[in-house]
Amino acid sequence: MTQTPAPATTPAPRTALPLAAGVLTGVLALYITLVAIGNITDFGTNQAFVRHVLAMDTTFKDDDLMGRAITDTGVQDAAYVAIIVWESVAALVLVAGTCLWARRSYDLARRVSTYGLLMLMLLFGAGFVAIGGEWFAMWQSKDWNGLQAATRIFLMSGVVLIVDQLPVSRRDAI
Repeated sequence: MTQTPAPATTPAPRTALPLAAGVLTGVLALYITLVAIGNITDFGTNQAFVRHVLAMDTTFKDDDLMGRAITDTGVQDAAYVAIIVWESVAALVLVAGTCLWARRSYDLARRVSTYGLLMLMLLFGAGFVAIGGEWFAMWQSKDWNGLQAATRIFLMSGVVLIVDQLPVSRRDAI
């Protein structure tokens, strides 16, 4: 009885997926770091944005909606500081995730990056699009409407989250 030789096995090729995940995570880490630094060093620019959105003073001033307006500058500034703190923490988490991708600690990189990306999605999706855009009717303002920028970052974060969640092959993990 003759045996047929076993087919030669070729190692699975390495993919660039971990590199892509790390680079994309790093891009958003850089972005939100620069946003946080900008908001800290040029506090007044976006402070005015937050104040106008919360005060709803550039919307259509519909009587049915204006009861939502927050005009107390202390509350407005507290909300702005909370946004900056959230951005700063998200930046640190995403920088850590980027470093973990570079160190090839893929499982931990995926987990840490996921936390940072979800922080961005909560801030820009829930915070700016839902609460700012709808509750405070930011979409009605010609001067203080950040919906396009918020939607862009929300979508970018979602794409990076999807890439980060793709399975890394066993060969890549070696």
